[in-house]
Amino acid sequence: MAYRYLVVYEREGANHGAFVPDLPGCVAVARSLPAVKKLIREGIALHVEDMIARGEKPPKPSARVDYINAKVA
Repeated sequence: MAYRYLVVYEREGANHGAFVPDLPGCVAVARSLPAVKKLIREGIALHVEDMIARGEKPPKPSARVDYINAKVA
């Protein structure tokens, strides 16, 4: 079964981070964006597999993203 979750990517100095709002604790950090994308994809799969193994139902994706233009005086 395939699951599709929103992933947030951030950059802090030389590192890239990723987290999944719908899966608390599912995070990854790497030196490059391609590396962090690979790690978070693997992390999501492991996270969901672990939930299923413990008899839990993975959450339906609910996170949304939007960009807001804000006027600053």
